[in-house]
Parts: sequence; C-alpha cells; structure tokens
Amino acid sequence: MLPMNWLVVYPEALLLIAACAVALVDLYVTDPQRRPTFWLTQISLAAVAGLHFAYFDAGFTVYGMQRMVVTDPMGHLLGGFAALATMITVAYAQPYIASREMLKGEFFVLSMFSLLGISVMVGANNFLVVYLGLELMSLSLYALVALRRDHGVSTEAAMKYFVLGALASGFLLYGLSMMYGATGSLDIPRVFDVIGKGAVNQQVLVFGVVFIVSGLAFKLAAAPFHMWVPDVYQGAPTAVTMLIGGAPKLAAFAIMMRLLVEGLLGLAVDWQQMLVVLAVTSLVIGNLAAIAQTNLKRMLAYSTIAQMGFMLLGMTAGVVSGNTLSAGNAYSSAMFYTINYVLTTLGTFGLITYLARQGFESEEIADLAGLGKRSPWVAGVMTIFMFSLAGIPPMIGFYAKFAILQALVTTNIGGYIVLAVVAVLLSLIGAFYYLRVVKVMYFDEPTDASVPVQSQGISALLAVNGLSVLVLGLLPDGLMAMCRDAILKTLAT
Repeated sequence: MLPMNWLVVYPEALLLIAACAVALVDLYVTDPQRRPTFWLTQISLAAVAGLHFAYFDAGFTVYGMQRMVVTDPMGHLLGGFAALATMITVAYAQPYIASREMLKGEFFVLSMFSLLGISVMVGANNFLVVYLGLELMSLSLYALVALRRDHGVSTEAAMKYFVLGALASGFLLYGLSMMYGATGSLDIPRVFDVIGKGAVNQQVLVFGVVFIVSGLAFKLAAAPFHMWVPDVYQGAPTAVTMLIGGAPKLAAFAIMMRLLVEGLLGLAVDWQQMLVVLAVTSLVIGNLAAIAQTNLKRMLAYSTIAQMGFMLLGMTAGVVSGNTLSAGNAYSSAMFYTINYVLTTLGTFGLITYLARQGFESEEIADLAGLGKRSPWVAGVMTIFMFSLAGIPPMIGFYAKFAILQALVTTNIGGYIVLAVVAVLLSLIGAFYYLRVVKVMYFDEPTDASVPVQSQGISALLAVNGLSVLVLGLLPDGLMAMCRDAILKTLAT
C-alpha cells in the first residue's frame, strides 16, 4: 500500500521538498539578484510540471492515502498547467520585484506553497483534503499580497483579501459540514453514491449546496462575490496580482469539478441554476463596470469577473433534461476556457510588469498612450492579448468562447440558446474596453517618450507567450483534445 500512496503524491512530495530546499538555500545566497534561488525555483517547478504531464500521458487513475487522494488525467493536466503558470509568473516577476526591494526568498517559497495548495486541491478525493489545499493556497496568497510591507495600499489590499477570504472559506466549510451531516461521509465518491440512492434529506443537501457554491464563487471571482477582486488586483504588487489571476483559477475549476460534478452530480439541477445566476450576473457586472475604469489593473479585475462568468456557462450545460450526454463536451469546453484565460492573463500582467520601472507602475490605461510608436513590438503583443480576451479571431480567446457557445447551443434547449445569445451580446459590450486599450496604444499621442528596456529573456518570454495565444487560436484542436480526454477519463471513473 505504501508504494501506491507515494505514487499518488509524487508531484506534491517533490514540490514540498523543493520549497523547503529553496527556503534553506536562500539563507546563504549573497547575490542581490537572488539568481541561485530563482533558478532552483524554476528547475523545481519544471520538474513538477514534467512529472504531472508524464502522469497525464500515462492516463491511469489511482487512489491512495485511504482513497482521500486521486491521481487522474484531469488532475495532472491542471496540475501541469498550474506549475507552468507559476514558472511564467516567477520569470515575469523577478525584474519587477527586484526594483521594488521585494526580491527575497519569501516570494519564491510562498509561490511554491501556493502551487502546493493547488496541487493538493486538484488531486483531492475527500472534502477535508479539498479544504486543506484551499487554505494552503489562500494563506500563501494573503502573505504575498502584503509582501511589500512599506506600501500602504498593498497592506490594505491584503487585509481585505484576508477578511473576505476567511468569510468565503467559512461558507465553503459550513456547506461541506452539512454534506457530511446529510450523507455521513467526507469521501467524494461515497457522497455521490449516497445522493444517488436518494435516502437523504433533500432540503439539507440543497442548503449545503448553496453554501458550497457561494464559497466557490468567491474563489472564482464571480459576482456577486466579487467585491474583493478590484481592490486586491489594484492594490497588490503587479507580480502578485499576476500570481492570483493565474494558477488559482485552474484550482478553482478543479474543485468545482471535484465537488459539484464528481460529488454532487445528483444535485446538478440545483447547482446548475445557481451557476446560471452567477454567470449572467458576472457577465453583466464585469463588462459594464470595466467600461468605467481608467486603471488598467482594475479594468482587468472586472474583466476577470466577466471571463469567469463565461466559463461558468459551460459548467451549466453538463446535465440536460436529466441526462449527462453533453457532460464531456460542456466540462471540457469550460476547462479549455480556463486554460486559455490563464495563458492570456499571464501575458497581460507580464507586459504591465515589463513596462513598469523604478517609481513608475504603468497601471493606468493612459500610460500606454503612444506605445505603438515607442515600442511597436510590445504594442503588438499587447494587442494580441486584448484581442484574445475580447474573443476576436484568430486568437485562442475566440475559439474558447466559441467552444462554450457551442456547448450551450448543442443542448437544443431554448433556455441555453437564450443564454448563448445573452453571452454574445455582453461580450460585444466587453469588446469596447479591450479595444479602447488598443486605440490608446496606437492613436493617442505619447505623454512619455521613454522606450521600455528589459532583459532579453523577459522580451523573449513575452514574445513566446503572445505567439502561443495566436498559434493555439489557429490550431486549437490539440489542447482541446487533451481537455476532452482528461474530462472523459475522469468522468468514466
């Protein structure tokens, strides 16, 4: 039994050992640029990502730790992309945090522990394991937001994030406790079986689902549980904002799949209705509020709310008229959308850190004025990201939105077709504020004649990130096939 247990948690064990090693090695690093710490972190994250993708390629599903943990294709695909997202974030962040006296071992170690929490969540097969992973990730992010101790705005953002995050964790924990009270088990498959037999109090179950969905909505930044997002995105150091907007979204999707689909599929009629309300509310509030923003990070925060609303639409189409025939298509489309969002948003925030310099954050939309003349290639990459977020072909964002709409329309249910139409109309509104950024870069006169200067490595990473958004938009079938394969194999078990 012991070897099988270790097989299930190899990536997490490697990540934990590596994080401890990074913390110890950093104590003896004298280089002010923290190069040994940086490279040890990147090598460790690359090894974790490689292990996840190797397990995904193997395609097996194994349970361990008294069946509290599962290793399956969905978990490893999400875990692999989360490790890659953290690698990209750390690479973008290094020059930014170095110029703001934040380049300490704590940043690297806390980033790795947040990824460890994500890895625990994506492999959870028990309510308590989900909660432990969630808290490990959240506590690491709270500390990172407050890492710039001498900055009042960052400290305020950390306080808001912590207080509201604790409230959301309480919601989720209370909902999970009600599920335990109703079903008598903390194991997700056992909860699924008990609900399927129908021998439990339906009212208690639905009440528990309300609290669970509310807690998940906070982690997803879905309205009306979005109140923390604009303040935290704007107040946190841009490098930390990038971390919050990246890999944790993959974790939020994973626990939605674990809790709602694998555990509570018998209550899909109830939680799908809640997700519809969250999705439409997020699309309306996110897109309309973003129009009024002049701060680029705050605009992207409201954009995140709208993007997560679009993803939630895919989660609502898994169970239709009591059957799960469309589940694989719907959930794989939502998974594809989440990966697309993370890839694009990392590039967007990475570009903001690229433009920032000592004493200048480049956070206002007006700061991009004339960028097309000052640095045409940077403006071109930013245009790719904005077009992708807006869903303009041939970027990956267009195909991701198309996949969600296709999942809704192919249900052949009038309500879902209406939802698709509403999503398209609200996306048209959302295109305004993305295209406004492009307009400012190319048609407004520059107020700052300086040309952004960064290392060749960061420039190359930005170029690769932008190119991947374009290429995956032109050739999306490979990534979509991986998502579909992961979802189908997971649903089959």
